[in-house]
Amino acid sequence: MIRTITIQESPVIGAFATCTENIALVPLGTLEKTRDTLGQLLQVDVVEILVNGGTIVGSLCRGNSNAILVPRDAHIRGQEQIDTPIFELPGRLNALGNVVLANDSAALVHPELSDRSIETIEKALKVDVRRGTIGGIKTVGMAGVATNKGLLVNPRATSSELEFIEELFGLPVAMGTTNYGTQMVGSGLIANSRGYVAGSQTTGHELGRIEDALGFL
Repeated sequence: MIRTITIQESPVIGAFATCTENIALVPLGTLEKTRDTLGQLLQVDVVEILVNGGTIVGSLCRGNSNAILVPRDAHIRGQEQIDTPIFELPGRLNALGNVVLANDSAALVHPELSDRSIETIEKALKVDVRRGTIGGIKTVGMAGVATNKGLLVNPRATSSELEFIEELFGLPVAMGTTNYGTQMVGSGLIANSRGYVAGSQTTGHELGRIEDALGFL
C-alpha cells in the first residue's frame, strides 16, 4: 500500500494532521481516500475537525493515548467525535503540535513553555515532561516524530541532544528527513506504533530510514 499522501493538496501533512495510538485528527474536508489511507495504515479512527475555524490541526494539537492538548479557549468543531479527554493549554505558545513532542511515556517541549503549561501537559498526558531543543530548534514538535517504539529527529541534532532525548524517552533515536530532504521531519510524517504515513514528496530512501527508526523493519 502506498504510504505517501497529501492533505489539503500539500505534502506538509504534519501541519494538517496528528495522531495517537487510537485516533487521527484531520481537517474537515479531507478527502475520503486520504482518511481511509490514514485509518488503515495507522489502525486508528479518523476524525475530521477544525480548530478555531482553521485546517492546521497538526500544528495546533498534540496528544497521546491519555489526552489531546489544544490551545487555550480553542473552538473545536467536531469535538464531540473525540473520545479522548481534551485539555486546553495555558500560555502564549499555542501551536501545540509545533511545541510538544510526545508519546505515551514522555514529552519534550519548547524551552520557553511556562511551568504552568508543563504541569498541564504532565497532568493531561500523564508523562515525564522536559524542556529542550532538537538541532537547536525550539519547535520540537515539528523537528521530530515520537512513537512508543522509536523517534526520528532532525539530522542537525547534536550528540548531547540525542543522548538527552534517548534518556527521556527510553527509546532509540535516529536522524532523518522527509519530503525530499526536509529536515523538519514532523512536518512530513504522521506515525504511531502501528504504522506511519509520510508526505507525498518523501523518497524511497527516506521511507526506509523512517521504517528503521520507528521499528517497522
